[in-house]
Amino acid sequence: MEKASHLSVIIDLSPTQWHLSAQTSNQYPLSIETFLSQLLAFLNAHIASKHENSLVIFGALPGKSVLLYSSTELLSDDVPSLDANSYLPFKLVDSAVVQRIMNEFDAIGELEEEPPCALVGAVTKALCYINRITHPSSTTAGVAEDPSIVHDPRILILSVSPDLSSSYIPIMNAIFSAQKLKVTIDVCKVYGPDTVFLQQAAHLTNGSYIYLERRDALLQYLIMSFLSPTSIRKILAVPKQDKIDFRAACFCHKNIVDIGFVCSVCLSIFCQPLPVCSTCRTKFPINTLKRLNAARPALTRANSRIGLPLTNLNNAASPRPTSTPPNGMSSLR
Repeated sequence: MEKASHLSVIIDLSPTQWHLSAQTSNQYPLSIETFLSQLLAFLNAHIASKHENSLVIFGALPGKSVLLYSSTELLSDDVPSLDANSYLPFKLVDSAVVQRIMNEFDAIGELEEEPPCALVGAVTKALCYINRITHPSSTTAGVAEDPSIVHDPRILILSVSPDLSSSYIPIMNAIFSAQKLKVTIDVCKVYGPDTVFLQQAAHLTNGSYIYLERRDALLQYLIMSFLSPTSIRKILAVPKQDKIDFRAACFCHKNIVDIGFVCSVCLSIFCQPLPVCSTCRTKFPINTLKRLNAARPALTRANSRIGLPLTNLNNAASPRPTSTPPNGMSSLR
């Protein structure tokens, strides 16, 4: 018997990015209204796939994340007027999501400078929600009451904002939590450049990262790539990214770096050799720092020429992989 599937959807609701996405100068302009109409059709397909399927939707807004809809926790104002020509679960999703998004946009108003979207906060809330429904306590009422129902949890992120380098550590912590909970993270990049961190999130959790080349075919992308649960994907040819950007953000300036220097004690990443690790306060030998600074420009040029990853800069002349010194910094690419 096919098991029930849980889907947590995170919608990037950056007003600025959606305004840019709707510009007619784009090859395939996509407004927020058109996006929601196609997304709701996909969500209805997930609900219709199996009666026991559960759904929760979070919105990542500038500076905060909010719960837009939950199939297990309906509020009193979520119930719309009865309509004999519509299926009630579909109407619940459609009315709740659209109404709450419009209310949140109206509450934002005009901002002089838009804060970054709280995407990491939305991912964290989705993981907490999944943990609660997959491991219900005896005091939790109305959530996963049937112990025979086994959820197949996954998260779908619909992104339009670029990477925020300062969120590298929080998003990596969320990825590790998803791995522990066996949660699959799928990413659909609707607008904007590829995101380094979300590529890593999809790869490390065995999910799919899809960059929309034809945004007018959003619904087709969603149904073909993200409708099937992870248990069925083993027999389906679900598209995945060919190349993955594994670059990290340095802990000192929060910049995404091509070549980084890693503390051998706490594994903090820095864009340049430091005499003292700012995270664990470990002091490094002066000779090691001199060798790193002396070898750094030459290795950068050689690496860009031959396209090979760097290992330990302390032994840069040797092509063999070397172990990290007990009290020093190694290089990461």
